[in-house]
Amino acid sequence: MPWREVTRVSLREEFVRLAGQAGSNKRELCRRFGISAKTGYKWLARHAVEGSGGLEDRSRRPRRSPARTAAEIEQRVILLRREVHGSWGARKLARVLARAGGPVLAPSTVTGILRRAGLLNHTAPPPRPFQRFQRAAPNELWQMDFKGHFPLFSGAHCHPLTVLDDHSRFSVVLNACADERGETVRRVLIGAFRRYGLPAQMLMDNGPPWGWGSDPNHPFTAFGLWLIRLGIRVSHGRPYHPQTQGKDERFHRTLKFEVLRHFNFTTLEHCQREFDTFRDRYNLLRPHDALDLATPISRYRPSPIPFPESLPPIDYPAGLEVRKVQAAGWFSYRGRLFRVSKALRGLPIALRQSDQRDSLREVLFCHQPVALIDLNHPDLIQ
Repeated sequence: MPWREVTRVSLREEFVRLAGQAGSNKRELCRRFGISAKTGYKWLARHAVEGSGGLEDRSRRPRRSPARTAAEIEQRVILLRREVHGSWGARKLARVLARAGGPVLAPSTVTGILRRAGLLNHTAPPPRPFQRFQRAAPNELWQMDFKGHFPLFSGAHCHPLTVLDDHSRFSVVLNACADERGETVRRVLIGAFRRYGLPAQMLMDNGPPWGWGSDPNHPFTAFGLWLIRLGIRVSHGRPYHPQTQGKDERFHRTLKFEVLRHFNFTTLEHCQREFDTFRDRYNLLRPHDALDLATPISRYRPSPIPFPESLPPIDYPAGLEVRKVQAAGWFSYRGRLFRVSKALRGLPIALRQSDQRDSLREVLFCHQPVALIDLNHPDLIQ
């Protein structure tokens, strides 16, 4: 026969039954059950009024809590948490409520509200300490990348294109693209350039359409040369090192957590509607931890450099040696042939002596070095 589980309630019931027997010594029973006489008489009194139900533990919660947050305020916190799919923590929620003219709540108060509503996420790992690096002003650097594509019910795929300002974390572009071709990206960027102006520099990885793919010796594509013609300095992250674009990668994580995992998208238009809603919330409303809980829009301003509807001419300063790149990507210099990217064919380049060694020459396209050649080793190019 299995043993009966002994609980505090069953012990209290045993005590009450024994104490109710004729001739029982109640104080001696209290001593044997390890309770005070005051406690023993309390259980006897409750049992006499309520029966066995009076032996259950009662809540220690006070009947009145004058300092507790009002129910309507708790409801605002809960609704806001659900609007963002549970992705914002107490600090962000408290800041948004205060900024909207609502009550000023301590993060611990918001945490208590979420805990009582069963809305706390206990699976998130604690943040790791790290050092942040960011540009000193908006538009000094934009980070650009594609978020991993995903299928749609229509049979097509969505390729989210993201562009993030390094200083402010402002989402300059969040576009649902049908592919990752250079012309597609160029069309999207022209719209962004017309609205926000031109950045000083853009950082990308090494994949298409802006990277060199399998040919690191000739990294610049027609798309990259178009950016250079606009006066933008183009840079690429280290291969297999996504940390170089850490801010944009972190933006992708937020996009996935707050949008992508909550929808089964049907069309690109459906994707863009949800992207636009998220982008507005991210830029205008969502407090950012890296900005001391400020919003990206509060740290961003458009670039003073407007987008030129026509590409400026290619001019080089006096003193540089100018050559024209031939059809196969070759150019002649001092009686030797050197090869650069085929994307430069038909365009003028300039050569400048390098400070590293007398035999080295930097190959320039507009303002940007695109290669380094060694006159002693014409078959080698960096």
